[in-house]
Amino acid sequence: MADPAIPIAVGAAPFTKTAMPEDATNPRPETLRELTQFVSYLRPYRRRFLLAMAASLVSMSFGGLFPFLVGKLLDASIPSIKVIPVSPWLPNLNTIALVLMGTLLIQAVLTFVSSLTFNIIGERAVVDLRRELYAHLIAQPMRFFGEHRVGELSSRLSNDLSQIQDTMTFTVAQIIRQTMMCLIGFIAIAVTSLRLSLVMLASVPVLMLLGVLFGRRVRGLSRIAQDRLAETATVVEETFQGIANVKAFGNEPYESDRYAQGLGGYLATVLRNARYRAGLIAFVILGIFGAIVLVLWYGARLMKEGVISHGELTRFMFYTMFIGGAASSIPEIVSTVQKTLGATHRVRELLREPPEALKAGASAPARLSGEVRFVDVSFRYPSRPDLPVLRELSLAAAPGEKIALVGPSGAGKSTIVSLLLRFYEPNSGHLFLDGQDARDLPLNAVRGNMAIVPQEVLLFGGSIRDNIAYGKPGANSEEILAASHRANCHEFIERFPEGYGTLVGERGVKLSGGQRQRIAIARALLKDPAILILDEATSSLDSESEALIQQALVTLLAGRTAFIIAHRLSTVRQCDRICVIENGAVTESGTHSELMASHGGTYRRLSELQFAVHSEP
Repeated sequence: MADPAIPIAVGAAPFTKTAMPEDATNPRPETLRELTQFVSYLRPYRRRFLLAMAASLVSMSFGGLFPFLVGKLLDASIPSIKVIPVSPWLPNLNTIALVLMGTLLIQAVLTFVSSLTFNIIGERAVVDLRRELYAHLIAQPMRFFGEHRVGELSSRLSNDLSQIQDTMTFTVAQIIRQTMMCLIGFIAIAVTSLRLSLVMLASVPVLMLLGVLFGRRVRGLSRIAQDRLAETATVVEETFQGIANVKAFGNEPYESDRYAQGLGGYLATVLRNARYRAGLIAFVILGIFGAIVLVLWYGARLMKEGVISHGELTRFMFYTMFIGGAASSIPEIVSTVQKTLGATHRVRELLREPPEALKAGASAPARLSGEVRFVDVSFRYPSRPDLPVLRELSLAAAPGEKIALVGPSGAGKSTIVSLLLRFYEPNSGHLFLDGQDARDLPLNAVRGNMAIVPQEVLLFGGSIRDNIAYGKPGANSEEILAASHRANCHEFIERFPEGYGTLVGERGVKLSGGQRQRIAIARALLKDPAILILDEATSSLDSESEALIQQALVTLLAGRTAFIIAHRLSTVRQCDRICVIENGAVTESGTHSELMASHGGTYRRLSELQFAVHSEP
């Protein structure tokens, strides 16, 4: 019967592959509601956003004067069949040229202001979103981490939010500019020549329809590409976390092939997407320049007939290029928006996951006395509902009592600890802490009174001092030193040239297993919990270090309840009570001497077996 190790021991729950959508090629329709949810992150910066909007609109208004002034410049210098009235504001070439340069200068300044402001707003808004998403993810229950792979979650935090960031910082500003450019262009060409406008606009509906059709396809493929990329990120995450196992088994080629296969699926999807985007861009270019050729031909005929002047035709062509430039950017904008909608949907899915209610429940004392009672507790892991792990288990610990949990692997020992920490809730039965149902107590109060030293110690990539202080953020040097002395790790720490400032490396790879274990014990002691959990806490120690820990156990565990999981029965002989766990239930309970006196008992059999093994020459 399986009994997985406590997930905190390895930093995450067992990985499970996230299922792809049922119809990946045709994801369910998205709407702008997904994207507008993130507009709330712009609310703190709404004044800056309005300033950027105003600067962009005014900038484009001045930009719209450019074709008009160029037309006036040509009309003032080139004779035309059509008689052009002289404007009192633009009487000659020099005045027109000066006004033209002035509008360009104003447009440049305002464009700088709007671009910079949009970037500042976008970056700050996405930082806020990253902060909220990360805080939301780490507040999820352990069940969530059993259903999602670490690489997938990392990809959401990096790739998906980067896509949203690009949209907020660049695409939003581009949409405003291109929309304003199209609006100015359409009004200007209609005023300049209605006949030419009708000829030019004849191609617009075709381009718009094609953009919508291609956009839907690009959107679907973009979501699939994001999923494929998340899968490759998961492979990298798993490989780097287990790099020692990869090298020990000589599986570098296997992992490279696995990563290459993931990249192959991603590349195939991206290339399909690229073909659609390239086809759309090519058609838009063909349509735009085809329309320009048509307008030039028809405009030349009108100018020859004296219906329009050289300047008006030039002005019309400039405004047409304004519209063409804006239209040519539509495929890229549509593609970016579609990608963002896909990324937004995935991020919103994570944000909709209900977090643990850390502070919900009845009030609890700042420090529990340490009384623990499991009453008829049954449990099955959510990922394996058909496999019972605990079966109507009952277990009690008085305040300050040291309880050892022993038994074969998979019997349910670590699951008991997971329920004690409220990583999961019992399917039936009750867990009482100080006489109160644990469900009625706030999670932060429950876990704030507990500390665990897991079998597989996770150290963070900072210094030794930081890792010990993780048990009590803000602890001073005296408290850290006292904890390290009690955990018998001060001596080896002082041997490092940097002492407590020594960097432990990724997951503590620069330290031995025994050193990591003792730092974890110091971290737990610094927290000074009411309930201490030792899950094979001495398994990685050599005989000398284990002896030091055993000698200090009486002092270290004084005044607190302790649950000690151990396969090496020599480490639990001094416990107040030893509970044998088999098939998810307590089958034997008593002191070492009481259990050894039971002929045919499981504890005696295991003890004699270990003694026989250790006594062999």
